[in-house]
Amino acid sequence: MSGQPLPDAELDEALALVNDDYVRRGQGAPGGHGVPGAQTAPDEREPHGAQPGEGNASAGGGTPGSPGASSGGNTPSGHGTPSGHGTPSGHGTPSGQGAPSQQAAQGEQPGGNGTSTGRGNPSTPGTPSTPSTPSTPSTQSSPGAPSRHRAPAKDGTPAQHSTTPNHAPKPHDITTWPAARAIAARAPRPVPSGAVPASVPLDQALGLVLASPVVALTDLPSFDTSAMDGWVVAGPGPWTVLDEGILAGQEGPVSLADGDAVRIATGARIPREATAVIRREHGLIDDKGRLHPRRDVTHGQDIRPRGQECRSGDQLLPSGALVTPAVLGLAAAAGYDRLPVVPRPRVEVLILGDELLTEGLPHDGLIRDALGPMLPPWLRSLGVDVIGVRRLGDDAEALHQAITASTADLIVTTGGTAAGPVDHVHSILRRIDAELLVDGVAVRPGHPMLLARIRPDQHLVGLPGNPLAAVSGLLTLAEPLVRTLSGRPGAVPYTAVVREDVHGHPHDTRLVPVTLRADDAVPLHYNGPAMLRGVAVAEGLAVVPPGGAREGQELEILDLPWAVPAVGGYSAGECFT
Repeated sequence: MSGQPLPDAELDEALALVNDDYVRRGQGAPGGHGVPGAQTAPDEREPHGAQPGEGNASAGGGTPGSPGASSGGNTPSGHGTPSGHGTPSGHGTPSGQGAPSQQAAQGEQPGGNGTSTGRGNPSTPGTPSTPSTPSTPSTQSSPGAPSRHRAPAKDGTPAQHSTTPNHAPKPHDITTWPAARAIAARAPRPVPSGAVPASVPLDQALGLVLASPVVALTDLPSFDTSAMDGWVVAGPGPWTVLDEGILAGQEGPVSLADGDAVRIATGARIPREATAVIRREHGLIDDKGRLHPRRDVTHGQDIRPRGQECRSGDQLLPSGALVTPAVLGLAAAAGYDRLPVVPRPRVEVLILGDELLTEGLPHDGLIRDALGPMLPPWLRSLGVDVIGVRRLGDDAEALHQAITASTADLIVTTGGTAAGPVDHVHSILRRIDAELLVDGVAVRPGHPMLLARIRPDQHLVGLPGNPLAAVSGLLTLAEPLVRTLSGRPGAVPYTAVVREDVHGHPHDTRLVPVTLRADDAVPLHYNGPAMLRGVAVAEGLAVVPPGGAREGQELEILDLPWAVPAVGGYSAGECFT
């Protein structure tokens, strides 16, 4: 981990500035439309809220019995009815979404905490607002954009957002997407400076991060060694070949006089009198047993001198380096049996929802749990230790007991983050006096996600129940927090040029699965909040600004931790584009 964390007051002020700046550029501004004329996804045209089932429909996507959808907030009709956003803190349009005539204005002001009815009656009139000023066209990337591996996103924020000023949300309203990620990354408390790092055997260190530098315990190599099989010679040739030979690991040096040669194996210790090593294919022995070189011999050729790679005390690896298989090899060669590492964060996953099946086909309004099989390996790929996966259904007391008894650094819940009759996450957090750091994010899918601090060293990430919405929450909140906990640096943002127009939300960021081909990003179909078919073959998620993106525009890309670029021009996403 680099740098010192800001005090809470300074962090709050900095995040407020991020929010204000993001709003000025069109992200999360009520009534902001981003790119003029950019298409809006048909199921996202109503401001703040009417993607059916995005916020945790018990049947996934708001349709009871939809195959493959996972648990959500467990409201029978799904979250996000035409009446409003429906977050428990009032993030939504005041008094409901309003009648169609008011919806068309696309300018409802977000309600402050406790002022919105959220789910309101569809027939309840909304409060119309002054239509927002149309935004300026988004700047598109120029031809010949840099490679996606060499094109960092400017200032670490999604590229090409609208710059139209709009009404700023009230304090504590739904958090903008980049601000939410910043909060998650800074949420863990700093490790005390005097803390002793964990020391683990080499075979347990893979994938962890070095907590302190690794220095050489000896010279490498620790003695002069032969770099090749052949003969080691002394003085000028031709040389008389002795009957002895020198093998790697052999004790006791062989003594040579000028004009002597002896067979030697790669890695064997070089006698002090040696001049050079002649490779086996570069030497010829005559009928008198003398060795002749086939090419010129230079002093010291094919000899690895002591300390060629490093001297004792040299720094081999800095603090913060990821322990890879090659790092393990280097550490072993340098004489290490154990390595100082940042402990692997411990994560517990709580699966909520009475409607979930663990096997068989969906039936009678019950659906298969998709998140139980998906989240633990995804979290492990981020470098954590998943210490438990528990299925709690919709039992509030069981959830309270599980959270208060957990010893994990991070608790991840699925579903129950909205305001339905069996959505208990918010009430439990209030009951235990947890500090709510993020309560809803201006992103689609996944806007009802949340982040809470339960204790100074324990956090909870509440994911929406729909599968792709949960993926959005995982990348928005869980991944930045886990990176900090594990000591890994934040991912360097980069961009790719989108090959076609991408639908957007009127004023929320949208995360869309893409496949990457050369320097381009190709959006994948099947990207609804309850769908996994697109992300299952994706190599990343494109960060789409409010209003959508045009063909040729550069978008920030979030890598998936296991993604492998297309080989030979083909990728698994070919059939979904």
